[in-house]
Amino acid sequence: MRVAALLSSWSGERARLAQGLMAPLLVVAILALMVLPIPPWLLDTFFTFNIAVALMVMMVAAYMLRPLDFAAFPTVLLLTTLMRLSLNVASTRVVLLEGHTGPGAAGAVIEAFGHFLIGGNFAVGLIVFAILVVINFVVITKGAERIAEVSARFTLDAMPGKQMAVDADLNAGLIDETEAKRRRAEVQEEANFFGSMDGASKFVRGDAIAGIMILLINIIGGFAIGMAQHGLSAGQAADSYILLAVGDALVAQIPGLLISVAAAMVISRVGKDTDMGRQIAQQLFMSPKVLGITAAVLALLGLIPGMPHLVFLLMGSLLGWLSWLLARQQRERLASQALAAAPVAAASDGEASWDDLQPVDLLGLELGYRLISLVDKSRQGDLLTRIKGVRRKFAQEVGFLPPAVHVRDNLELKPSAYRITLRGVMVGEGEAFPGMFLAINPGGISTPLIGTATTDPAFGLPAHWIDERQKEAAQMAGFTVVDSETVMATHLSHLMQVHAAKLLSRTETQQLVEHVAKLAPKLIEEVIPKMVSITTFQKVLQLLLEDSVHIRDIRTIIETLAESYASTQEPVELARRVRIALSPSIVQQIYGPTRELHVIAIEPGLERLLVQALATPGAPSLDPGVAEVLMQKAADIANQQEEQGFPACLLVPDSIRNAIARLLRRVAPRLQVLAHSEIPETHTIRIGPILKGASA
Repeated sequence: MRVAALLSSWSGERARLAQGLMAPLLVVAILALMVLPIPPWLLDTFFTFNIAVALMVMMVAAYMLRPLDFAAFPTVLLLTTLMRLSLNVASTRVVLLEGHTGPGAAGAVIEAFGHFLIGGNFAVGLIVFAILVVINFVVITKGAERIAEVSARFTLDAMPGKQMAVDADLNAGLIDETEAKRRRAEVQEEANFFGSMDGASKFVRGDAIAGIMILLINIIGGFAIGMAQHGLSAGQAADSYILLAVGDALVAQIPGLLISVAAAMVISRVGKDTDMGRQIAQQLFMSPKVLGITAAVLALLGLIPGMPHLVFLLMGSLLGWLSWLLARQQRERLASQALAAAPVAAASDGEASWDDLQPVDLLGLELGYRLISLVDKSRQGDLLTRIKGVRRKFAQEVGFLPPAVHVRDNLELKPSAYRITLRGVMVGEGEAFPGMFLAINPGGISTPLIGTATTDPAFGLPAHWIDERQKEAAQMAGFTVVDSETVMATHLSHLMQVHAAKLLSRTETQQLVEHVAKLAPKLIEEVIPKMVSITTFQKVLQLLLEDSVHIRDIRTIIETLAESYASTQEPVELARRVRIALSPSIVQQIYGPTRELHVIAIEPGLERLLVQALATPGAPSLDPGVAEVLMQKAADIANQQEEQGFPACLLVPDSIRNAIARLLRRVAPRLQVLAHSEIPETHTIRIGPILKGASA
């Protein structure tokens, strides 16, 4: 057993060694053909080998499924081109030295091509050779060269996007590191392959040009040698040398044409599921309608007087029979599928399946049946247009594109009710009445309105549903009057702002990274995901959004993460440093362009208590009673500040900003909490109300 294993290993090693020597030995043989004199029998062997290699290359190109299955093709193209040119050199030497002895001077292969293919008539041979050169040089080679050039450019342009897609799948957990490495290597190999094919296609073009020049050199040289050295007449020299030169050119041109066709097949390959033969058959000969129309046209041509009736009618009948056969097979297949689906449909009444599981909408809008007209464009409903505008405005203000809103009807709702859901959970609801208007009281208006009293679903302001006749009077009284679509769109926009952090899922984060990569590719390449993972990046952005901080300045965020990631990898600390970097835009978002900031401060004693409880490690937690009083007084002061026309903003020490913001977020959602380090040097602060403790 051990001896057999050793022998198997030794034989395998010899096979690998032999395979490794094939390319160097072939190059040496090619160089030998150019330099050393070759006898006619060995020349026949190499010509036959050249034709065999060309046929094998074309067969491989026809049966491959993707271009990388024949990744060695550019090298093969180079070697086969060199081999044909070296054979031309060797055969030229033999033809010019021994051509005067007769048509068999250069071997049986050239003689056979000179007599069998062109009937021994060199004029016919020249015409056939010229036609083959035109086909190869003008048609196949020119088209293959253009396809190779365009494919190389498009592949190289798409390379960064494909690599980012691999990184996105890896970060999303769809593939592991091994599969990611394989895909990256495949992308790199594909780019290298098409880049090599762009240059290798010039070999085929140069080979066609070289064939023409070698034929002319052989004809001129053969005439000169035959008449000057061997005393042949012009006719004898033409019969001997031109016939041999044409045969030699045809022997080289036919394998060259096969290689050109193979090159065109490789670079024009589209799809990875089937080989080229099956692909052509499935896409060209599998449509009964196409075959039927073609058969009818051929039959009509066959009935025209003077046309070859037998050929046209026979071909039309054949295509018509194929059309009928394919149509019958399609009908039988559809019938069998229907029969197979019937038991499944019957079984589905009693048994559950995975098809019954529907994915949860990330962001949804459910409508009562009276509100369906708002999304029906045929009934002048423009709610969908408003929703598109909400998403566009959200992206422009907040800094990322939110997920699409899935709108559907819900018969369980009241006829005029709607519900907004986030990941399947209701986050807001309200009522809207098509054809009516909501008059919202912005505050301080005492003019009575005839209508149904309600509250604005977005901001909780007092409002009335009124009809169109009272619209103008309400507007003149100072009410904000909006239609039903605007009410729902505004409510949706407000809830999207409130829940922006939850809307930023992994999908939106990856799309944001890809968008920034188009604008600043080097920045993304250096930071994400090399330094900061997608998970950490998403968490930092969500922490910012929870504090109503817009992330439009994404470059500053990424640059700050790159600067801070070496010292800390904690998302909370990274978000704190990002807030400091974004402080000018945060302050402008709250206060606008003013330079004097009216802020709410905390009483020094209460501030020391909060720092000891919230920022000191190991200290006892904040007393629940103190926390309740703090939240209540913060909400009251925030309302007072807004009533005076100032933004509600609380200024606290850096160490407790996150804790205070989380504590007050529920009772005072519009209250902004700023740290001392987040006040820009260009701004001044003015202390307004003081937040005091319970003792005060």
